Amino acid sequence: METEVRTPPTICGMGHRMKRKEDARFLFGKGRYVDDIKLPGMLYMDIVRSPFAHARIKSINAERALAMDGVVAVITGRDLEKYNLHWMPTLMGDTQMVLPTDRVMYQAQEVAAVIATDRYIAADAVEAIEVEYEPLEPVVDPFRALEPDAPVLRTDKGKTDNHIWHWEVGDREATERAFQEADVVVKQQIYIPRIHVASIETCGCIADYNPVEGKLTVYMTTQAPHVVRTALALVAGHVGLSEEKIRVISPDIGGGFGGKVPIYPGYVIAIAASVLLGKPVKWIEDRSENLQADSFARDYHITAELAATKDGKITALRIKTLADHGYTDAAANPSKFPAGLFSICTGSYDIKHAFVEVDAVYTNKPPGGVAYRCSFRVTEAVHAIERMVDVLAQKLGMDPAELRFKNFIQPDQFPYKSALGWEYDSGNYPAALRKAMDLIGYEELRREQAERRARGELMGIGISSFTEIVGAGPSRHFDILGIKMFDSCELRIHPTGKAIARFGTKSQGQGHETTYAQIIAEELGIPAAHVQVEEGDTDTAPYGLGTYASRSTPTAGAAAAMAARKVREKARKIAAYLLEVSEEDLEWEPGVFRVKGAPDKSVTIQEIAFAAYTNHPPGMEAGLEAVHYYDPPNLTFPFGSYICVVDIDKGTGQVKIRRFVAVDDCGHVINPMIVEGQIHGGLTMGFAPAMMEELVYDEEGNILTGSFMDYLLPTAVETPRWETARTVTPSPHHPLGAKGVGESATVGAPAAIVNAVVDALSPYGVTHIDIPITPYKVWKILHEKGVV
Repeated sequence: METEVRTPPTICGMGHRMKRKEDARFLFGKGRYVDDIKLPGMLYMDIVRSPFAHARIKSINAERALAMDGVVAVITGRDLEKYNLHWMPTLMGDTQMVLPTDRVMYQAQEVAAVIATDRYIAADAVEAIEVEYEPLEPVVDPFRALEPDAPVLRTDKGKTDNHIWHWEVGDREATERAFQEADVVVKQQIYIPRIHVASIETCGCIADYNPVEGKLTVYMTTQAPHVVRTALALVAGHVGLSEEKIRVISPDIGGGFGGKVPIYPGYVIAIAASVLLGKPVKWIEDRSENLQADSFARDYHITAELAATKDGKITALRIKTLADHGYTDAAANPSKFPAGLFSICTGSYDIKHAFVEVDAVYTNKPPGGVAYRCSFRVTEAVHAIERMVDVLAQKLGMDPAELRFKNFIQPDQFPYKSALGWEYDSGNYPAALRKAMDLIGYEELRREQAERRARGELMGIGISSFTEIVGAGPSRHFDILGIKMFDSCELRIHPTGKAIARFGTKSQGQGHETTYAQIIAEELGIPAAHVQVEEGDTDTAPYGLGTYASRSTPTAGAAAAMAARKVREKARKIAAYLLEVSEEDLEWEPGVFRVKGAPDKSVTIQEIAFAAYTNHPPGMEAGLEAVHYYDPPNLTFPFGSYICVVDIDKGTGQVKIRRFVAVDDCGHVINPMIVEGQIHGGLTMGFAPAMMEELVYDEEGNILTGSFMDYLLPTAVETPRWETARTVTPSPHHPLGAKGVGESATVGAPAAIVNAVVDALSPYGVTHIDIPITPYKVWKILHEKGVV
């Protein structure tokens, strides 16, 4: 099944491969990012950062810095303390220091800020500030953090240990019974390391406080401008910055991937500086600061177990996880889900019993918990279940594809209620895996593998059949700091039939200007080229929760469709008036109302738009516009099956991905070209942590991968060739049948790659390898196993 194309190319509704409207300005270098903005009298801020992971601040001497020409001010935690601005809340309701008054809690933490007339003067002044530290014992290992004699890190919270929270879901007793009755049980320790959101554009802002109007304007690289404005008002309302006096503008953004949802101390310091000095203050992170100090993703230590019958039917899942959240719980999860949506970890399988528990701890590392291009911990969940299915297949001596087919939720079981409480909307997992196997030639590859193994060569085939969960809300379950997770569209049709649509989301490169325009084109027949899309200005856009967790199309895209349908209903009344018939006598095709039985009697949406301002029915309110706040009845559940083929060089441990086939199903597709681009990018961002990315700390809390010389990112040279295809299983509850796709590939790719490498090494007794799978790690295994 494919998405039906109902509109001609002149309208370009759903299903058309329309080139992205926004790309012209990006390709010509005309994008406007925060650092492109220069305001009259603007000052520049740079930040002094801690060299220690845990230390007491004995003194800060700023005399040399303040004596430098061009230095306007130096701000410390003690300065902010006078205004009660030295602490701020995190999105998970924890607290975080803006600037410390007595102790630093991780390496590269903000210690003081310099405000100067020039960016380079500010940087020089940072070097002139003398901070005297008394080093304290750091806690770097999360298991060490739970030991009774570990130093207690968050004494400010009155805690007596480093435990943050315990969360559990599922039926513990039924799961225990299933494990006791199982023919086969497999258990595996899995570590998913801490990684970094390496956006092209680092974080930054310009805070512009107007003391005459008492109004603050903040230009900011944020994925959620409305939520940021509300949070800023909650932090600074006591000094007069109430919400109506704050305007957040997000111009073009060079990538977010979850890392630009949190509020970082730099934003708050810049705002405080602008208020204190009465001038605009710009703060732009450099690359090292972004890599070393921003919030990080993953860092889950997982113990996973599967119970099964001897013929391969999975009967129960049990998982226990320790989550390293660093200095503070700054995760960008919905409030009710401290472990995010990790409870999707039963994946694509009909598992009757499951029990999952997660504990979070504080350590002396930067704040963690960012949902890096996944819906709140889904990457961790998918990695765990897809690895465990292969571990079980290896234990049973079954083909991993056969084991998956045996345990898939079947198409006639939807809507499906999982053992951990989620109601999956729709899916056809066997069809996706079968298509991937056909495309890659699975049976032939297995025969080739047997031949190569007989020659002593290392070839592996890995499968990942994942289920995502995207589209947060619905508001009855999802909120951030109490704010319900709906999203919005405000649609206005001008007299000439052109439209402007404003949204509460914010694109970071996803192609919203094109996708939303195509949705409105589909619903109203107004050409997508004539629909102007705007986001990212809290003074003009309707309130929304922003763009992350693949929620834009499932929520704001649905809001666009519903707003357009409201407009169409009013347009129907105007059409009936113009054609002098009743509304029931009209039939709609994109862009035109026709009289039933008299198709030559018609009126276009453009003619209706003009009449809405010039010749509308007596008593009807003029104009043609609508607003819709969409609260989804459920999440959507895109899915896919990926198959990876690898060859391993015995001499070096180098893993070469020979082929990678990705079959995705995101429901109805708005723009196939954008979907394919999202999948290609997502696959590369899944390949990266599987093979390269990891943030490493030594025992003192010093980051050992603090530059791109050490923290490896794939370039076009390292990236394999991706082969993509799709199936289409519409969501039954979404107005467009769409599901969202932006994160699926990042979620599904790592497990396919790891499963392929383990498959290649399985004849030597290898059952698991933690990511990233570096050549050294493979080479070491080969030597330990006596392969070379």
